[in-house]
Amino acid sequence: MTKTARLAVDIGGTFTDLVLSLPDRSLSTKVLTTTDAPERAVLEGTATILAQAGIVAADLALVIHGTTLATNALIERKGAKTALVTTEGFRDSLEMAYEHRFEQYDLYMERPEPLVPRPLRFEVPERVAADGEVLLAMEESALDRIGAAAKAEGVEALAICFLHAYQNDAHERRAREILARYFPSEVIAISSEVCPEIREYERTSTTVANAYVLPLMESYLRRLERGIQAMGATCPLLLIMSSGGITTVETARRFPIRLVESGPAGGAILAQILAAENGIPRALAFDMGGTTAKITLIDDMKPQQARHFEIARAARFVKGSGIPVRIPVIDMVEIGAGGGSIARVDGLGRITVGPDSAGSMPGPACYGRGGTMPTVTDADLVLSWIDPALFAGGYISLDPAASATACANAVATPLKMTTETAALGITEIVIETMANAARVHAVENGKETAGRTMIAFGGAAPLHAARMAAKLGMDRVLVPVGAGVGSAHGFLGAPIGYEVVRTRLVSLNAFDAALVNSLYDAMRIEAEAVVRLGAPDAAVKEVRTGFMRYRGQGHEVAVTLPDGPYDAASQDTFKAAFEATYNALYGRIIPKLEIEVLTWTLSLAEAKPLPARIAEAPPAAAPPPAGTRRIIDPGTGGPVDAAIYDRASLPPGARISGPAVIVEAETSTLIPDGFTAGPNAAGHLLIERIAR
Repeated sequence: MTKTARLAVDIGGTFTDLVLSLPDRSLSTKVLTTTDAPERAVLEGTATILAQAGIVAADLALVIHGTTLATNALIERKGAKTALVTTEGFRDSLEMAYEHRFEQYDLYMERPEPLVPRPLRFEVPERVAADGEVLLAMEESALDRIGAAAKAEGVEALAICFLHAYQNDAHERRAREILARYFPSEVIAISSEVCPEIREYERTSTTVANAYVLPLMESYLRRLERGIQAMGATCPLLLIMSSGGITTVETARRFPIRLVESGPAGGAILAQILAAENGIPRALAFDMGGTTAKITLIDDMKPQQARHFEIARAARFVKGSGIPVRIPVIDMVEIGAGGGSIARVDGLGRITVGPDSAGSMPGPACYGRGGTMPTVTDADLVLSWIDPALFAGGYISLDPAASATACANAVATPLKMTTETAALGITEIVIETMANAARVHAVENGKETAGRTMIAFGGAAPLHAARMAAKLGMDRVLVPVGAGVGSAHGFLGAPIGYEVVRTRLVSLNAFDAALVNSLYDAMRIEAEAVVRLGAPDAAVKEVRTGFMRYRGQGHEVAVTLPDGPYDAASQDTFKAAFEATYNALYGRIIPKLEIEVLTWTLSLAEAKPLPARIAEAPPAAAPPPAGTRRIIDPGTGGPVDAAIYDRASLPPGARISGPAVIVEAETSTLIPDGFTAGPNAAGHLLIERIAR
């Protein structure tokens, strides 16, 4: 056959999901993630799904990959031994951070430890001013001493971050040339390439985090690329980034920090497509897998975007308690609440769930791989929400007795309750934890959850979505086709794109159109060089953003800018755009105060239009259920006989009433009492709460 098959692969903490898109159909599968060598699960899963389709690797036109490896390495502190090379007098900026306490009154507050300990932070005599002028030439002999010392300490990666290098990168580039005598240039990251933005701490933190995962990701991507080629594939391997765009493997090797949250970003892209297809103006994307849950707000068919993200927060919902990175990212909240999250009773006699996970090895107790602690999946099995013979399409046969024993020993017996009550308690705690995270995330963004439609995907989300929606004041839940591997489906809909950022302070009172035009011309060339590697002939869409503020303010607001070129009259256009954005956020403007632009971004991506809204499906009769099963209803807490339906048997327009369980290969959807459900014209399950 001709090369028309496209493969999407999403590595999670528990499962590796694969989706194969063919001209006439799509196939999907799940395999357990092989944490010791993640590429092994990818290659095994690829061989399996190609065999199911009856094609070979040479028929692949494209492989799109997303992974949490970089994120997990940062969270678990399993990256490279990294050194920081910085301007003399600034070695401690990484530890001083924002110079404030993220929990002012917590006497036991603990900051996250810097990725680079103090003995491995080296200083170089050099100084560049804020306008880029060299005030002190760099002492090159110091770099030879640093290179030798770092080598002797067993350092594996280097981060170079000099003061004001975003204005003048000459010292950083020269430092890399010298240090390349001691280390491969592939493991040296410089801030003027990784994060050419103002704000010293975030720029240093981002560059250090990039260096910390460089050797790991470079080695992994090389092994994966070779493995795919050894299977006979000759197609490009592309990576999805945290921004939701797709980039080349070469760019991913240089800037692996842009891959954090790459898997969840695919889920947000899927939710965006579904929102457009189903006419949902206000949505909440809920992605619950085996290890974590991710929540994203989508308004007017656009996921929220940000340029600041925190990894490994010491306090689960508290800003400032994690490692900050400045990268383009889809704004989401991620918490340790997945199917593999471990439940236990704490010292106060309360059930707690997560954030630690059983992962794929040993996995939940019911996997029969040596796990003894109860997880959310074990609780779901005790409540009979899951058919043990059909879990993950039958890929794993579950042991209900092991789940019951784990829940009884760890929760039921200590709290003197029945095993079913303990299991229900576990699910209620994890659902409330996720609902609380959604509430906090919405409030932090000046929004609310009530009245939205939840789009639920991931292997565990459809089981808990209806109950969580009720807690958040939502009456509708959409469970898409292929929900169990939703993020991988999203990869196939993501555009190839790249974002470039520059910091240049420009006052609108003295607007320099020539400077801004030259800045954007250079940014366009840089972005297009990356995009054209993956989409040489595609039409592209350019989006320009200016981060603007009133003079004297410490933070900026993101303002969408018109396309260039600019002239003197653009000053008024910029001012009007800023005031409209500022007024929408704060309900007022400040007349006669000077406005300035601090940071400029250019995003270039394939022009991929969103799908048109689908028509309503005419009513249809639902077939009789395949059987019934006694389950515990999450709303009443009591036993009920639930109807069991095969999702494929439900025609578009059919409606069933809860309690019911709708089963499919990669997941099951729980319809509690008080809800109805059925496929729409596109086959997506629409769950609606019955008005009482």
